[in-house]
Amino acid sequence: MMRGGYLLMVVGLMIVKWPLLLQASSMPVFEGVVVCILTAMSLLAFLGLRYPVGMLPILLFETIWKVLWLAIVALPHLIANDMDAATEEMLFSVLFVVAILAVTPWDYVWKRYVTTRGERWVRSVRDETADGE
Repeated sequence: MMRGGYLLMVVGLMIVKWPLLLQASSMPVFEGVVVCILTAMSLLAFLGLRYPVGMLPILLFETIWKVLWLAIVALPHLIANDMDAATEEMLFSVLFVVAILAVTPWDYVWKRYVTTRGERWVRSVRDETADGE
């Protein structure tokens, strides 16, 4: 199922952002940055087709930025009933996050990124000798 989420990201971004990549140099700076970032993300999502668990942070990134945008940008406009056309269009595309939410293994995310002890910040002398250094 995760591969389906990656495939949705790859195909969607290929259709929407890849054609704009060659025009990125003539866009306003921020729009060009967004096109380049999302194109890079689609390439990483492509790797997710082969390594679904290894590329899980891509799904998490996709989920987090979209949920933040929905909560911080879209929701206040919806509440105030002052949604403009550009925001409505973005809202429609961002709502595809539902598919990513559905295919993300949240139990694994919780165990791997929340409850598992983090890696050491400083390597000990014993760790270095075990690696043959």
